[in-house]
Amino acid sequence: MKEVNQEFLDIVTQVRMHLEYQQALGIKTIATLPVVAVRSAKISAPLQAASKHAPDSIVEKPLTSQSSGLTAVREELGNCMRCKLHKNRTNIVFGEGNPNTVLVFVGEGPGNEEDQQGRPFVGAAGQLLTDIIVKGMNLKRGDVYICNIVKCRPPDNRNPEPDEIGACEPFLIKQLQAIKPKVIVALGNIAAKTLLKTDKGITALRGTWQASHGIPLMPTFHPAYLLRNPKDKALVWKDIQQVMAEMNKVEKG
Repeated sequence: MKEVNQEFLDIVTQVRMHLEYQQALGIKTIATLPVVAVRSAKISAPLQAASKHAPDSIVEKPLTSQSSGLTAVREELGNCMRCKLHKNRTNIVFGEGNPNTVLVFVGEGPGNEEDQQGRPFVGAAGQLLTDIIVKGMNLKRGDVYICNIVKCRPPDNRNPEPDEIGACEPFLIKQLQAIKPKVIVALGNIAAKTLLKTDKGITALRGTWQASHGIPLMPTFHPAYLLRNPKDKALVWKDIQQVMAEMNKVEKG
């Protein structure tokens, strides 16, 4: 009986968080909570079980071909000095999350907090991305994989330069090849332009399905942009709803 009561309380908490998230977006009508979390449970039951005993962001999982593949990519990257970004970095920010996930978020590059901790999206923009994943998608952060186009922080958070992107992109591609996601979300201009090989800006691209390396890709605004332009959170929510619908299609298909 205690387990049933706890499950009920968990569901109530998830619904409350989902409603609070929609209110924060200024949405007046209640959108149905998708069943993405059910799909996640089927894909990675060990992750769901382990998450009761470990932080959301770092969950130990049995060794898989995906996780061993990512380990090989990280070893190949090594103490990278392939471009000038290595000169001022504190830590390489490789990426983190579920190596068996169907969903990968790709950002631009690490900021100061990420550089200090060696983890992607842990600053203010990272908290907003976590809210999108947890409160909006009803997932745990550890259910998805999060990485960036470049693995070292550009000075003063400037945009990565072409030679820096060129040095890092092969490792991003190898990460995607190791994970084999079914859906990619490109966060912001640099991620979308790099993955799609296009000159179009994110305003023109967002909300429309694209493809990168044969994987469906949804371009949307970067969380850092949303911190400066909170009125556009509702547009990102529309994009994320399309992502959840695609994930549910994968679940059924």
